[in-house]
Amino acid sequence: MNKPQIIRDDAGQPAFAVLPWREFERLAGVRGAEAALADEELYDLAKASDEESFPVEVVKALVDGEHPIAVFCRHRGMRQRHVAEKVGIHPTYLSQIVRGRRHGSTATLAAIARVLNVELDDLVRYES
Repeated sequence: MNKPQIIRDDAGQPAFAVLPWREFERLAGVRGAEAALADEELYDLAKASDEESFPVEVVKALVDGEHPIAVFCRHRGMRQRHVAEKVGIHPTYLSQIVRGRRHGSTATLAAIARVLNVELDDLVRYES
């Protein structure tokens, strides 16, 4: 760790600390560090990452409360029946999960996530 540079005010009291970016990330956490970046810098970081990004239509559908499985099936151009077959579950069971009548086990949701090529966390609906 590099020692931070201390900038003092007219009375000689510490006013600012200048520290290496890696140290700032460690102290603030990645989210805190990202908050300090301009939109253009965040865009450049996102473009440089290997993570997939999704069109605004997908994000809007998720924010509007559509079930993530239905949204990602549509985005991938896959029918729910086909996803159910690849996962090894009955299409009715998948339909019940999407409609909120069943929850699906973690293993089932993980298998669905693999078929849809998304993270398991992308399929979890959080109640507010």
